[in-house]
Amino acid sequence: MAVVNPNAEIGRLRELMPATARMKTKLMLNERQLDVIKAEFPRPWQQTHAVSINLDRWHQLSVAERDLLFLRTVCWVTLANVLKPNWYQALAGAGLAGGVVELAQGDAVGVLAAAGVAALAGWQIWRGVTGPQIDIAADDKAVQVAQRRGYDQAQAAEALIRAIEAVPPLEGRQVLTVNELIRCQNLRVQTGRSEFSVPESYLR
Repeated sequence: MAVVNPNAEIGRLRELMPATARMKTKLMLNERQLDVIKAEFPRPWQQTHAVSINLDRWHQLSVAERDLLFLRTVCWVTLANVLKPNWYQALAGAGLAGGVVELAQGDAVGVLAAAGVAALAGWQIWRGVTGPQIDIAADDKAVQVAQRRGYDQAQAAEALIRAIEAVPPLEGRQVLTVNELIRCQNLRVQTGRSEFSVPESYLR
């Protein structure tokens, strides 16, 4: 692959991402990181989210692979919002509030019960933003955004599959993770290479 000019590549990637993400995403180069591309876990109180790239490894990917891998990372940052309202967050809030009330009343059993409810709800919230569901949602969103940048669906999905498969060797890993295998299977359906979608049981 041709060597990538750092300034030109950063400018190109900024133009590639959705307009709504440009003000909230800070692109950086980090030659010391092991990851080809890395995003900080988005925290609700942060105004901007850092996405860093190891340029030496980045330029070993094709342009299409870089495009889809970058869009996928930006989409993941956008989607992984721990404060997105849902029943588990309401349950966690109720558990914490209940724990405070029980603590004030000196009810140790009540405090333990409330803490258990809050912990269970918190675990479900964490799974929702770190599990395969969010990964697949980010992949699907990246393919959608890529179609507004001149790719067709099958072409974008194929480029993202190639990127997912190319990253492990660049990072010193020999095999894909379970999540990466699930993501590739989901994307193969979009390329028309497979008729078998990922079973819901794998996403829980």
